[in-house]
This record gives sequence, C-alpha cells and structure tokens, in this order.
Amino acid sequence: MSREKKVEQYDVCVIGGGAAGLTAAIYSGRARLKTILFEKALVGGLATYTNEVENYPGFPNKPKGEEITNLMKEQAKNMGVEFKLTDVKSMELSGEVKKVETFRNIYECKVVILAMGGRPRITGAENENKYLFDKGISFCATCDAAANTDKTVVVIGSGDAAIEEGMFLTKFAKKVIVSVLHHEGKMDCNEIAKEAALKNPKMEFVWNSTVKRFEGEEHLDTVVLRDLRTDEEIPVKCDSCFEFIGYIPNTEVVKDQIKMTRNGYILTNEKMETNIEGVFSCGDVRDKWLKQVATAVGDGAIAGYAAEKYIAESETFHEVILQKEKPGLTFIYNAVDAESRDFLIEIEKIENHFEGRLVVNRVDIYKSSGIADRLNVTEFPAVILTVEGKVRERIIGEMDAKRITNLLDSICIECK
Repeated sequence: MSREKKVEQYDVCVIGGGAAGLTAAIYSGRARLKTILFEKALVGGLATYTNEVENYPGFPNKPKGEEITNLMKEQAKNMGVEFKLTDVKSMELSGEVKKVETFRNIYECKVVILAMGGRPRITGAENENKYLFDKGISFCATCDAAANTDKTVVVIGSGDAAIEEGMFLTKFAKKVIVSVLHHEGKMDCNEIAKEAALKNPKMEFVWNSTVKRFEGEEHLDTVVLRDLRTDEEIPVKCDSCFEFIGYIPNTEVVKDQIKMTRNGYILTNEKMETNIEGVFSCGDVRDKWLKQVATAVGDGAIAGYAAEKYIAESETFHEVILQKEKPGLTFIYNAVDAESRDFLIEIEKIENHFEGRLVVNRVDIYKSSGIADRLNVTEFPAVILTVEGKVRERIIGEMDAKRITNLLDSICIECK
C-alpha cells in the first residue's frame, strides 16, 4: 500500500546545488522568498573537485573549489534557504503552481530554477572511477592547468575542445600527449586548431589509440592506451589526464517539458527564462559558450533576481491589475517614448474624471515587460480596460482620451 506524499509550499524551488544554484538561492532568499534547494549528490557541484581555482575574482590565493562553494552554501543558509539532499524524481512545470516531486514529498512552488549542471562524458576504461577529479583525471584545463606546471599530461580527444584545451595546457605543462582515435593527421577539430597543435613543440600525438585502463597507487601515474591497429598496449607515464570527449547535461528529468538544444542543453534568454513562465535555468545545464564558476554565478544572480521579479509581477497582475472591486484601466507604456509619457497626463485626467470609481494602473515596460506579456500586449502604448477581473477592451497604438473615457462611462453605467 503506497503512502500518500506530504505536500509542502514554497516560493522558489532550486534544482541543483552547484555555484549557479547556490547563487540563485542566495538571491531569492535575500528577497525574502521561501526557498528550497535540491541536490542529489554534493552541494557545490563539480567545482568542489577542483584543487585550485586561480581565476575566480576576489580569491587570489588559489583556494580549492570546495572552499568557495562552502562559503556560498553558508551564505545561502544565512539567507534562510533550506537544503534538501535528495533526488528529484519528476516535475510538473506548466501552470502557475509548479510541482517538484521527490521519493517522499511533493513541493509546490511559484518558481522553479533549473540548475542541475552536467557531467563530463568519460571513457569507460578500466579503473577510471578511481582517479576521477582530484585523483588525476580532470575535465577542465582552465581550472587545473596551473597545478600541472612543468608536468606531463595526457589529453583524451581530438575535437575542438580537446585540441584548444590541450594548447592552453602547453602554457603550463612541459609536455602534452594527445590520444587521437583516428589515423595520423586526422582530427575532429577545425583545421586552424589542428595546424597550430601539430606545430606546437610541446604537443605529441598517439594516433589510432584509445584508453584501455588507468594505473597508479593513490594518484594516477600511467594511462595505458591501446593501438587500434595492432591491439598492443601503450603505457604513457604522466602526472594528470584530461578528458575532453563531451559533456552530458543533467536534463533527463525535464526533457519532455523544456525546450533544449539537440544535445540536451536548456535554451534560455538573457533573463534565464525558459519556454515556460516561471521556470528559469542557469549554469552549465543551459546552452552557453563558457562554463566556469564565474559564469555560473552570473547566471544564478540573474535567475534569482528574475524569479523575484516574476513573483512580484504575478502578485501585481492578480491582485492589482485584475482586481474585481471596480472597473480597471491599465496604461502600458515605455518611458523612453515621449508620446507615451505625454499621454500620462491624459490618464491622470481620466482618473480624476471618475473620482474613485475606477482603479488606474500605470505600467512602464522599459525594464520589464512581464505585466504586458501576461496581458498579451506586444505593441505600446496600450490601454487595457477590465471588469470583474477580466479584460473587456484593448486599445493599442494611437491613444484617444475621449474614446477611452466614453468606453469607461458605458462600463461604469453597466456596473452600477
């Protein structure tokens, strides 16, 4: 017999506890929104596995990634954010009330922020799991290049990311050995990158090879490659191995609801909005150019701020714009448009004419078009007349104060 799940209410549910999710939670928590963050693995995300973070602004002493994300976690808790260390089984994202379901509970909320991050694609070779992240296998040259100064590293892959990151590693490492699946001279990267790599004196290539296993005591010290033509083993001594064979976004749980790229990354606009109202996405799970802690934090800040604005606009829309006590007039305009601004004087005259029998709202879309979007208004200026919480008339474009007044007179007579 199945147990009925407990239902809890929140303003914001953040899915994912990496740098992006933590930042979004900090922003929404600071805005006094009841916020809960879900993380199925380790709070801090992939950044926690980085031994040295050299390029995060404000931390010149090369801290571990875990040190930075622990500070973020502490800050989020200080903002009242709740943490739930569990897996999210499913989500219902359509409608104004979203539902996030775990094994035991259902969490209802006004906003969901998707920050599930992703995971590097791995080779699947023998012993690989023993050396992931801080044991010798890395997935981020930008993060870990400095720690490999004057060392020998192996790079797996020959796509654009692999070759470009390999080139970056040569600025630090004394030797970069690249395992390439194809025959000599053939790579999966662009021709310019290939030519530059082949000319780089610090780069060596093992053609027609793939990884068979990883070896080492406490830390990786040998990558054993396999020659695809002869099947012989090629032991390569090294200090670290970087794998650049792809990245898998953790979007399986929302794949049938959210618009994504062909590779499964979530599509957003600059406000981190997805195709569903009230659902935002940030960090490595979204389609973006650079995946770093710094960019994740920037995404999270926008998503958290946008969530607060969305909820505030929702409340304004239902409680003010669509109020039912009196007929309503909502003037939607852009403050940078002179004619729209000038018509504010006529709106004030209309308001005075009805002497309290009319609720008048002025909505400037310069910074946010949220209210206009909810009213399906895309051209400005516009006047929306409402009766008992429902839209009665729409006047778009050229404004006519006399026409608006006459319409309102007839509506007010009707409402008596």
